[in-house]
Amino acid sequence: MKHFPESELIINQDGSAFHLHIRPEQLADKVILVGDPGRVDLVASFFDMREFDISSREFHTITGVYKGKRITVISHGIGTDNIDIVVNELDALSNIDFKTRYEKSEFRQLTMVRIGTSGGLQPHVPVGTFVISQKSIGFDGVLNFYAGRNEVCDLDFEEAFCQHVKWNPLWAKPYVIDADPDLVEQIGRGEMVKGVTISANGFYGPQGRELRLPLADKMLNKKIESFKYKDGHVVTNYEMESSALAGLAKLMGHKAMTVCMIIANRVAHNADSNYKDSIGDLIKTVLNRI
Repeated sequence: MKHFPESELIINQDGSAFHLHIRPEQLADKVILVGDPGRVDLVASFFDMREFDISSREFHTITGVYKGKRITVISHGIGTDNIDIVVNELDALSNIDFKTRYEKSEFRQLTMVRIGTSGGLQPHVPVGTFVISQKSIGFDGVLNFYAGRNEVCDLDFEEAFCQHVKWNPLWAKPYVIDADPDLVEQIGRGEMVKGVTISANGFYGPQGRELRLPLADKMLNKKIESFKYKDGHVVTNYEMESSALAGLAKLMGHKAMTVCMIIANRVAHNADSNYKDSIGDLIKTVLNRI
């Protein structure tokens, strides 16, 4: 089995993962991921009991029990670079023996659902809609650094998208990845919108927001909104993490998906800054279905 030296897998003196600061026995098979460290407490407020509560940097983790299910909720911060850290360390906690540094002979599969917020790009996803990222378009380039990227991505979709928007070669090559289909049905149950989500590598320019700095392509969002792919796929929303989560999980053999509540619609130019009052409904839905 593969061995992992100290330089590749950094383990803290207490036997915990380097960034997350949790130990293998503290991780449940069912994992809910959220961006905001403060939202971890909101998710855990529905637990029947808590086993532990650990914070390290932007990574806040609570493992507990909800209706007989052991669940870990963890915050990942903002961006796919943080998702790269979280998913790799969660996989290491599950499938590498931290004492011997060898890969375990028996694979442990995680089920990971990210609950997030997002900006809508189509009229049929108004503020308040729950959108599942059935497909994610990664503007971040993270998955391009891993072997097997082409084998798990939708290459025809990528090509059609790049041609339609006239993709700038100075930007990272986008990748298109599907969420786990069984998990999408388990969480959505036909009640949520299944969409195509762009994971942007920034909040302002990469999502077409212009403040003092002009954009390289002022028409990019218009081209994205008008993109249509076979079977009726259109880009429904922007966020910043779903692509790396779905892509890394698929390469590693885990089940993962993202569901977001739309808190702004870029077409209608409206937003809900008080979304924290209503995201609890989405959290309870995921807790009941995961």
